[in-house]
Amino acid sequence: MEFAANILGVLFVLGGVLFMLVGSIGLIRFPDVYCRAHAATKVDTLGIMLFILGIAFFTGFSLISLKLLFVAAFVALTAPVAAHALSRRALIHGVKPWTRKGKEG
Repeated sequence: MEFAANILGVLFVLGGVLFMLVGSIGLIRFPDVYCRAHAATKVDTLGIMLFILGIAFFTGFSLISLKLLFVAAFVALTAPVAAHALSRRALIHGVKPWTRKGKEG
């Protein structure tokens, strides 16, 4: 049973690291603040949650894993709200979304 939990923990941690890597690439490649906020929020929220869930598998059923699950729930609730607030402020302050100029069709 402990071996299976360790394998699941490794898979979740690696999945979280992969999602965070993809989100980091999105932060570099995307053209404007709105696309970057999307990459940072959606991908990294899932990456952090997978990472925390993997650590919870490593610790087993304990108070530490319960606290980790509370942290994952907190991240799931607050990260999208924070990105929405930042994007809304950027729009209010006149930051224009990126458009494809020069491409017709």
